[in-house]
Amino acid sequence: MYTVYINKSLKNGKKYVGYTSKSATERLVEHNRGCNKWARENKPFILIYSESHQTKEGAMAREKFLKSGQGRK
Repeated sequence: MYTVYINKSLKNGKKYVGYTSKSATERLVEHNRGCNKWARENKPFILIYSESHQTKEGAMAREKFLKSGQGRK
């Protein structure tokens, strides 16, 4: 099971779209701990959207769509 998620920065309103094999809440905790440079500079985050997918390929395709111009609308 894979999860596609969108986290929103409370600091500046930026959104982070990603996919993971973990739960969306686990990934949110990692982002709020500052798992990478971008997350450290933009934390804290809240989870605003998540959806489950059976396959990694399905999750990757959905993430790609959400990062596209049409998906951002």
